Amino acid sequence: MKEIVLASHNAGKLRELQALLGHSVKIRSISEFSEVEPEETGLTFIENAILKARNACRISGLPALADDSGLTVDYLNGAPGIYSARYSLTGGDAGNNRKLLDTLQGVPDEQRGGQFICVLALLQHAEDPLPIICEGRWQGRILHAPQGENGFGYDPLFYVAEHQCSSAELPNAIKNQISHRARAMQLLKQQLSL
Repeated sequence: MKEIVLASHNAGKLRELQALLGHSVKIRSISEFSEVEPEETGLTFIENAILKARNACRISGLPALADDSGLTVDYLNGAPGIYSARYSLTGGDAGNNRKLLDTLQGVPDEQRGGQFICVLALLQHAEDPLPIICEGRWQGRILHAPQGENGFGYDPLFYVAEHQCSSAELPNAIKNQISHRARAMQLLKQQLSL
C-alpha cells in the first residue's frame, strides 16, 4: 500500500497523521475527490470511523484511513465525545472551547479529568469486511482558560501533567510521540509492519 485516502477535510489532522505515518505511505485528502462529508450516524468512535473510511473508499477507489476522535470529560459523563467537533454547533474550535469552558465553570480541578480518544479505521476497499481498528487514549485535565497556540481543536484546554503544559504548548515532535493519535498510529504501523 503506497497511497491511502484520509477520510477528513481537516488539514491539521492530515499533517499530523502524515507525520506520524512517515513517508513510506502517502496520505491524500478526501478533499481531492469530494467536498461532501458523510453523515456521522454512529453512536461510537468506532462506528463513525468505519462509516467515514467506507465512504472514502467508495469515492476515491483507494484504501482509506478514517480517524474519529474527540474529547471525553469525566464530569460530563463522556461528553462531548463523538460530538466533539460539533459540540457548540457554531463557531468551530473557538465555539467548542468556549462552550466547554462555560459548561465546566466552577468545577474544581480534581473533577476536570478527561481524555482524548482516537480510533483509526483502515479499509482496503469499500466492501472490506475486516477493517483494521486501532484505538489510542491520552489522559489529561481540562484547564480553566486556553493556553498555547499550537495544535487544533481542544488542544489549548487539555493539560498534560507529565509536561506541565497544555497540548497546544507542546512541540509537535513531543505531541506526535504521546498523543492519542500517536498511540493509535503506532498500533496501526505495527499491524501494517511499517
